[in-house]
Amino acid sequence: MTTIPSPRTALIVHAHPEPRSFSAAQMRAAERRLVAQGWAVTVVDLHAIGWDPVLDPSQFPPGAHFKPQAEQMAAVRAGRLDPVVAEQLEALLAADLLVLSFPLWWFSVPAILKGWLDRVLVMGAVFGGDLGLFDEAALTGRRAVLLLTTGGSAEAFGPGSRFGDLEALLYPIHHGTLRFVGYDVLEPVVTFAPAHGDDAARTTGLDAVGAAFDAIGDRRVLHLTT
Repeated sequence: MTTIPSPRTALIVHAHPEPRSFSAAQMRAAERRLVAQGWAVTVVDLHAIGWDPVLDPSQFPPGAHFKPQAEQMAAVRAGRLDPVVAEQLEALLAADLLVLSFPLWWFSVPAILKGWLDRVLVMGAVFGGDLGLFDEAALTGRRAVLLLTTGGSAEAFGPGSRFGDLEALLYPIHHGTLRFVGYDVLEPVVTFAPAHGDDAARTTGLDAVGAAFDAIGDRRVLHLTT
């Protein structure tokens, strides 16, 4: 596989309410390893900045009928995006690599991260409108990776297991979100059940995360249907 050339810019969007969590620790491990390789890294800690996850009419001029994506496109064309969203969008569009860092809740991303995706993957700026979808979207040629923790063990997520296959559970995020807006989606970096391990197991988990980000430029790209 082709290593991402320099200069390299990464955006890490982190969604865990506890700064002392293992999820936060592995996010910081990923950040350190990227910086050590010369990446310029921006971290957006959604809870720390008090991110509002709700996409609603109050963020746009009043109208008779609120159609969120139509309002997003109109705001892009008029140059009147919410400044908070515009700042996040600018960071997103500047990044060669997007890392979504989160605990797996209800087999998906936490609500605050879903709300970041709802508000920042702006129609007309990232996809749709004058842009297309998938390989015609704005983020084509960039890479994205999920950095997550689970409550269950690796065995609990295997084929035919109690929780189902993790790759299948992540497909709506991988394909329906990241690939949809153009990203090449990398194999996720997963730490299984850190809350149930001892200190040695958690240290091993953090080392594995570090090693994964040391080699992020060569990480396997998932083959997703388009």
